[in-house]
Amino acid sequence: MQWFGKGSGNIEDRRGMSGGAIGGGIGIIVVILGLFFGQDLTGLVSQLPIGEATQGTPKTGDPTDREGKFVDGVLASTNQVWEQQFQEMGKVYEQPKLVLFTNNVQSACGSASAAVGPFYCPGDHRVYIDLSFYQELQNRFGAGGDFAQAYVIAHEVGHHVQNLLGISEKVQRAKSQLSEKEYNRLSVKLELQADFFAGLWANHAQNLKDFKLDEGDLEEAITAANAIGDDKLQKQAQGEVVPDAFTHGTSAQRMYWFKKGFDTGDFRQGDTFNSSQL
Repeated sequence: MQWFGKGSGNIEDRRGMSGGAIGGGIGIIVVILGLFFGQDLTGLVSQLPIGEATQGTPKTGDPTDREGKFVDGVLASTNQVWEQQFQEMGKVYEQPKLVLFTNNVQSACGSASAAVGPFYCPGDHRVYIDLSFYQELQNRFGAGGDFAQAYVIAHEVGHHVQNLLGISEKVQRAKSQLSEKEYNRLSVKLELQADFFAGLWANHAQNLKDFKLDEGDLEEAITAANAIGDDKLQKQAQGEVVPDAFTHGTSAQRMYWFKKGFDTGDFRQGDTFNSSQL
C-alpha cells in the first residue's frame, strides 16, 4: 500500500519511555495469554489495576521515522473513512489517539506489556502498539507485509468504532449475566466485527486520493487474519483445539469477515451479533 497524504496528528510517541510494571497476578496472566494469542486482548487489559505513571514526556506530532510514519498514515486513512461513515449515520466521529511504546505502557485501562500485542483501551480512546509486534507477526505467524500491518491498526480502530457506538459497552454489561462459554461467544462476535470494520476501511480507503493499494495487499491482510485464528493458535500452542475457549474466532471466520467488509464496504452488513452463521 502507498500513502501520500499528511499524518493524522494523533500520535503519541512513548518509545523508549518507562511505562510502569504490570501489577499483580492479573498482569502475569495477561502476559501469558498475550504470548499465546499475540493480538488484541482489550477485555483483559481493561481489568488491570492502574499502575505507575509513565516516566518521561511523550513526543507529539507526526513521527519522523519510517515505521512511525507508516502507522501514522494508516491511522489518518482510517480517520477519513470513519468520519465519512459516521456522517452518513448522522453522527460525529471522534478520532482516536495512537500510542507507540516500547516494552510496556501505562493506559487508562492499566499497565500492559508488549506481550499482549496491540490493544485498544476504551477508557482513554487510544490504540496502543509496540512496533516489534510486526516482527513477531512476520517471523512467528508468517504474515509479513505492510498491508498485514495496516490490517492490525484497522482492526484496533474497529474496536474504537465499537466503543463510540456503544457496542463494546453492551458486551461488557452482559458479561456478569453469562457463563464463560457464552461470554466467549460474544467476544468472538465482537472481534469478528472488528475484522469486518477493518475490511470496510480497506474498501473505502481505495477511494482516498492519497491512498493506493498495491498488488498482493489484500492477500497479505487475509494471510494475517488466517494466521491469528483461535483454532490455529490453540493447535500450535497446545496441540488441540478447544472451541469453547475461542475469544477471537477461527482462521476461516476471521478471513471471511474481513473479506466481507472489503467486498461489500457496507456498514449494515457487519452485524456479527445477529448473523445466522455465528
